[in-house]
Amino acid sequence: MPKPQVEAETARLEARIPVQVYDQMQRAARLRGLTLTGYLIATAGEDARRVVEDAEIMRLAREDQIRFAEALINPSKPNERLIRAAKRHAELIERR
Repeated sequence: MPKPQVEAETARLEARIPVQVYDQMQRAARLRGLTLTGYLIATAGEDARRVVEDAEIMRLAREDQIRFAEALINPSKPNERLIRAAKRHAELIERR
């Protein structure tokens, strides 16, 4: 027997937009074979995902990727300033 589909939790969105924009979105939705709601979910949802991804994911050029990987594989020895900073950190921060 097929499993019943679980309905996704939803929230309501209301917006006042110019009639010209509304009409154009309606037309675009029809051209894609979607309802206006479906069209808005598809287009706004994808744009929102991209914006969040761009803000949260660091992208490195190939040369920088190689340098980063090499630094992880062969880390340099800590210099005197880093050793002092680690000691100071240990003094200031209580271990949990």
